[in-house]
Amino acid sequence: MANLFNKQAKLYRQTRPSYPPQLFDFIASKTHNHDLAWDVGTGSGQAAISLAKIYKNVVATDTSEQQLSYAPKLPNIRYQQTPPTMSLSQLHHTVAPRDSVDVITAAQSFHWFDAPEFFNQAKSVLRKPQGVLAVWCYTEPSVNEAVDALYATLYKESKPYWADERKKVDDRYASIDFPFEGVEGISDGSTGPFEFVSEKAMTLEAFFTYIRSWSAYQTARSEGVELLSEEVVNQFERAWRGNGNVEVNCEKIVRYPVHLRIGKVGTNYYEESDYLGHTKSYAHPS
Repeated sequence: MANLFNKQAKLYRQTRPSYPPQLFDFIASKTHNHDLAWDVGTGSGQAAISLAKIYKNVVATDTSEQQLSYAPKLPNIRYQQTPPTMSLSQLHHTVAPRDSVDVITAAQSFHWFDAPEFFNQAKSVLRKPQGVLAVWCYTEPSVNEAVDALYATLYKESKPYWADERKKVDDRYASIDFPFEGVEGISDGSTGPFEFVSEKAMTLEAFFTYIRSWSAYQTARSEGVELLSEEVVNQFERAWRGNGNVEVNCEKIVRYPVHLRIGKVGTNYYEESDYLGHTKSYAHPS
């Protein structure tokens, strides 16, 4: 799987949506301090860039050095390539000291994590009791009725090529066990998912490039299956044009629903490690 992510690195940078300012404003409003953020599985840094506008310092980690090579360099972002496994002491030395992080984010990557291990890492470095964990994913984009119908068919046909972890995205992270307390301002104590919308102006070719960045697309290609066949491409071209004389290379607004789970570490904190004292670190995938 890691090789697929490396192949996708440039495609991610070109076509993956950024996230709406309202998402980061909401997260920032739930953190008491704005000194240090940790973006896990940062990929090419889409979330880290926005965090750097709010938090004094950001550490953005990924196990893929190639993904990190596409991340924009800003003075208050420290990009850190991390090994697949780390002890808690290595985590504290390499990423952040214990009880020092105000917010941890994972954008479109949490579903690949070993959740108990990741939660253990998060609870170790978050400030107690108000440190916040925020993880989010985006689901099927929307363009117009005709394009959306074709996309839904294509996505259904791609199902055999997605890893099982993708089911968490399809479920909008709603069913994950999220052992954190509700943040302030949420009257019912819910940790979500809360919904936002990301918008990106894209040509049809950029939309195809986005599809080609799927791990499922790469897996299908490796098995000799072309999801974007000539027939499918032609269907998308007709749907993209619509009923008018619109050029196929015109830009359209593509809307991605973003689903957020958010909670604070609270007071019921405990720390575990495996029998070797190792934890895991994470790459940004699809």
